[in-house]
Amino acid sequence: MNYNPLLPEVKANLYAHYAYLREHAPVYWVESLQAWAVSRYEDVVYVLKNPYLFSSSAFFDQLLGEFNPVPEIPWMITSDPPAHTRLRKLANKGFMPSMIRNLAPRVGAITMELIEHIRVKREFDFMRDFSAVFPVLVIAEMLGVELERRADFKRWADDIISASNRATATEEVRQCIRQSVNEARAYFAETIARRRQEPGDDLISAFVRAEEEHHALTATEVLSLSILLLLGGSETTTNLLGNTMVTLLGQPNDFAKVRRDPSLIPQLIEESLRSHSPVQALFRKTTQAVEIAGTTIPAEATGMPLLASANRDARKFPDPERFDLTRNTDGHIALGHGVHFCLGAPLARLEAKVALEALVQHLSPALIEEQHVTWIDSFFVRGPKTLPLVLTAAS
Repeated sequence: MNYNPLLPEVKANLYAHYAYLREHAPVYWVESLQAWAVSRYEDVVYVLKNPYLFSSSAFFDQLLGEFNPVPEIPWMITSDPPAHTRLRKLANKGFMPSMIRNLAPRVGAITMELIEHIRVKREFDFMRDFSAVFPVLVIAEMLGVELERRADFKRWADDIISASNRATATEEVRQCIRQSVNEARAYFAETIARRRQEPGDDLISAFVRAEEEHHALTATEVLSLSILLLLGGSETTTNLLGNTMVTLLGQPNDFAKVRRDPSLIPQLIEESLRSHSPVQALFRKTTQAVEIAGTTIPAEATGMPLLASANRDARKFPDPERFDLTRNTDGHIALGHGVHFCLGAPLARLEAKVALEALVQHLSPALIEEQHVTWIDSFFVRGPKTLPLVLTAAS
């Protein structure tokens, strides 16, 4: 089996390819990406928990290449300790448990506003009308940026993430990516400048204070953190909600169980993360030659730990291809592992819980028969691009 994640036929049958890799080629040279794919759970965890052997420094170079919005510095996501520790400590202040809990009422209000808009329609697209909008509204409020720009925020995030497919992109697509990169950078630079004159109680203002008063951040680091939170704060939750809805629609018994017993929703979220990881893979660079599963990865080589494959490894999760609401999902790595564990994981879980509680209570959707789910054209993230639904009479 040729695992080339840029090919449409591979993207359409990802999990079969992952299963083959785990059994026959647990460390596999991916020619199209010039990277070593690592597919077994134990090996992926080993890569992620050893930043001194597997540096994050190459992450954006490999993923975005020329489309990196802030190429002049290492981002938090591309930094290793101790630089990463400093940036993470500052960014964490926006995601303290008490702050996340305090967001719950506003997250609930945003959810119901979107549901009310959906309920006046008979047909709607779950991704366009809910899943893609909802987390953007939440992160926009946290950053203190204009909600009326939410369409731009989502377009920028989608285009920048699509840079992972640049090797097969047309020049027209590449130009769209460049435009979004330039617009995002210019917008946040202008917003940061305004916060210097008129600070508020939002995250961007907090980052500016950390730069000006405490000299803990540079001006460019403020810019990179702001853009990173927009990207991470929208893509993960959007795809988590989309993947979960696809699963529930395909398993009506589970949908009915969750509707009868909303206390199952946290478990639904974790099993959805495990079985349909929103982020499929990461990139690391070896600092020395490392042997994994009998294969030596050379020094200064790119490693590609496959999160989605690890989460379907039967050595960790028995009968991994089956979606199981009663499964023990402890140890899944859909949100990363080690020092780079997803900064926004508590927010993503809160958003998903609040949204799904409201969705299963207030909506009874079904797939529109003549239309099908289409998936994001990316090997890096996994989620529906469109999910056309119709409301049933019970709604």
